[in-house]
Formats: sequence, structure tokens, C-alpha cells
Amino acid sequence: MTDDLQNYIKELIHLKKLGLISNDELNELDELLVMSKELESVGFSEYKDVNKTEIKFVNTSENPDPIWAKDGDSGFDLRANFPDGEKEITLQPFERMLIPTGLYFELPDGFELQVRPRSGHSLKTGLMVILGTVDTGYRGEVKVIVINLNKEPQKIEQGERIAQGVITSRVSNDFGKMIKLNSIKELSITERGSGGFGSTGKN
Repeated sequence: MTDDLQNYIKELIHLKKLGLISNDELNELDELLVMSKELESVGFSEYKDVNKTEIKFVNTSENPDPIWAKDGDSGFDLRANFPDGEKEITLQPFERMLIPTGLYFELPDGFELQVRPRSGHSLKTGLMVILGTVDTGYRGEVKVIVINLNKEPQKIEQGERIAQGVITSRVSNDFGKMIKLNSIKELSITERGSGGFGSTGKN
């Protein structure tokens, strides 16, 4: 199996995820995946990752590379990486700070990296991560916006797991030709209407 064929399979898989694949292409993909599994079973182990989308990154810190800790996890850990050999920083109550990670990502077209809180860390420390988005074209360092909602100062240590990164597909570019933002004077009426948080009750 050539590199071109592997890339073609990856492209078909990506189109399938986006719902932009024809029935003929879907059948072809199924046949190619069966063939790749057969190659793997007879020793062609280099093809075992053919179903996976490659996410390239550079880690300039001394922290471990980001990985998914368990099968089924949505996010991988993002760790603090302080410059100039700092071992820790302290956030005063309601102070916010931009924390570097030493990680740089090259995301393929159709994907974004979301920076999200680690719920257990937030509950324990009162340090809240502000949701962030890393776009496909961004090549700078991934940094995390953290605010201290605790009444007491809170420390963040070098290498501490402060947030999680979630890689997900995005709609804005891939469906750009299929979606149109249309400015109108009035929206249609629904049963819920303008009901917001809690409008559907507790049960």
C-alpha cells in the first residue's frame, strides 16, 4: 500500500465524518479498510494507524507529551510551562493570568483544538479555565487563561495539569459553501420561545 493510497483512505474517512461522502465512495472505503486490516494481520503493522487522523505538535517544554490517558477520554492534559525556570506562580483572588504550555499544534483542515477546564482541578482549587479555541491556521504557543475564583491565593506549579485539550471537527470552513448567515427581521415561533437556562424544569 502506497502513501498516496493511505492518504486517500484518510481523506475518505474525513469526508465520512463530515457527511460529505457518496454511497460509491462509502463502499470503496469499506473495501479499502478491509484490505488494510488484512495487510496488518500478515505483518504490515505500519498500516494499523490508517484510520487515525494525524495531529502534529511540537513540545518545547520538559513536560510529558500530551496523550489521552484512557480509551474514550475526550481530552488530553495541558500542563503549565513557566519561562525562566520559574517553579510556580501565585494567583490572587479574582486575578487572571495567561499560562504557557510549551505546546504548538498543526491541525489539519476541518479541525480545531478547544482548551477546556479540568472539572476536578477547578472544584479542588477554585481555578477556572476560560474556554479557548485554537484555529487551523494558528502556529503559536497554546496558552491557557486561568482565573482564581477562590477567596484565597492559589499556586500553580511547573508541570501542573491545568486544563485539557479537546480536538474536534468544525463546521465553519468545511460546510462554508452549504451554510449562509441570513439577516432577517423576525424569527419563527416555537413552543420554547425565548426560554433560557432552567426553562425546561428540574425533572
